[in-house]
Parts: sequence; C-alpha cells; structure tokens
Amino acid sequence: MSDFTAREMMAIAAGRFISDGDILFAGTGVALLAAGCAKRIHAPEATVFFETGGIDPSLEEIPLAVADSRVMYGTCINAGIIEAFSYIASPRLHTIAFLGAAQIDKYGNLNSTCIGEYEHPTVRFSGSGGACDAASLASAYIVFMEHGKRKFVEKLDYVTSPGWLEGGDTRRRAGFARGGPLAVVTDLCVLKFDDATKEMYLAERYPGVSVEHIVANTGFALDVTRAVEAVPPSSEELRILREEVDPQRLILG
Repeated sequence: MSDFTAREMMAIAAGRFISDGDILFAGTGVALLAAGCAKRIHAPEATVFFETGGIDPSLEEIPLAVADSRVMYGTCINAGIIEAFSYIASPRLHTIAFLGAAQIDKYGNLNSTCIGEYEHPTVRFSGSGGACDAASLASAYIVFMEHGKRKFVEKLDYVTSPGWLEGGDTRRRAGFARGGPLAVVTDLCVLKFDDATKEMYLAERYPGVSVEHIVANTGFALDVTRAVEAVPPSSEELRILREEVDPQRLILG
C-alpha cells in the first residue's frame, strides 16, 4: 500500500458499502472518514447523523467527537439523543451504524466494556455509549477494527453489543427484529458474514497484504476460500478523501 495508507483504504472500503437513501449513524475516527467518503463519492443522497442530534450536517470540517460543535454545522435539524435513536430504530429507514470495539468474535459480537472479568478487569473501557442500541436497532452495522489476535478473539470477555450471537438464526430467535453486522473493516482487509452460518469470512484483502498474514493475526479459524484482492483507491477517491473530507488531516494524520 505504497500510494495510500491503511487508514485511507479503510475509509474508502467502508464508504463503498453505502448507497443513496441510507441513513448513516456515524461514530468518530475512521468512521467519520468513511461517512465523508460515502457522501462525497458513492452516495451523495445518503444522510449522516450523530447520536448527539446533528442530522445531515455539511461536514465542511470533520468533527473530532460526537460532541464537537461541527456535528451541528449546516444540519437540517439540531435535535437530541432521543430523536437520534428514534431514527436508528425506525422501521421505515435503512440505517447503517459505524461502530468500533476492543474485541470482536467470529459472529460479530462486540466488546467495548472491559478486558478480563467484569468485576475485576485488567482494563476498563468507556463502555457501550450508544453502540449497543445501534447494534440492536439499526438495519445493519459496520465495524472498524485494528487487526490483531487480541482483538479478534474466540470468546469475548464481555458482550457489549450483539452481533449474530451464536450464529445461524440465534439473533432472530433472541427477539431482534432486524439488523446484525454487515462487515468488518480492518487495517488489513474486509470481512463479511456467511448468509447461513453467520460466521465471519475473509472477503477482501488489501493490496500487498497476504492471506497468511491476516490468518496469523486472527484469533479464530477464518474461512479464506472466498477472498479476493480489494480494488485499490482511485486517484480521484484519494483526492476527495485528502482534500475535501479531511484537508486538515485531523484524522488522516
């Protein structure tokens, strides 16, 4: 990836999942870059919103957090948390949430709460925030992760946000009317979930990244039989990302 960084590849790869009419629940970091790429490249008629209530902001300057006042600039409405989560849950809208986590398992369940036992953790994180609500209520969600064995684990230390639970139809049987993880976008690859088993599989490896390297950095068995090389970012995609989405390089670095 000599002509582009892993972070740039992640943002552009995630943006490609978005279509016109989608309602994007944006987090922070790379998720914001992906939302910007989606709006400016693939889906200009998509709508970005934030849990703090900024609905369809102009994103002329990229916010650094959901409480950053830039999430309210140029919006169609400045609402609040209740309205924001009402949009996520609306059965009339196709909502896609961009989420992150400290751990993920092969069914896309997420941990953003702690490492170790809950009562006596070795590391305590900030917790769910709105992630559990989004994972439970959105039409789908996309996860952003650094790829490593400590993050891609056989068993989570704590289930903060539900994915496909134990695979198959267990999510539906647990009472979730819709949703589930659509994809996982890492600094090495894009992973998707089998339609029947709901187990994670390698869908796209980034240019210059080997299948062996991805497998070596995954803490569970990974189906690689469907893997193809990801389409690298075009010069125009990179220009838009660098010059329009984050010209100050607040997240690109």
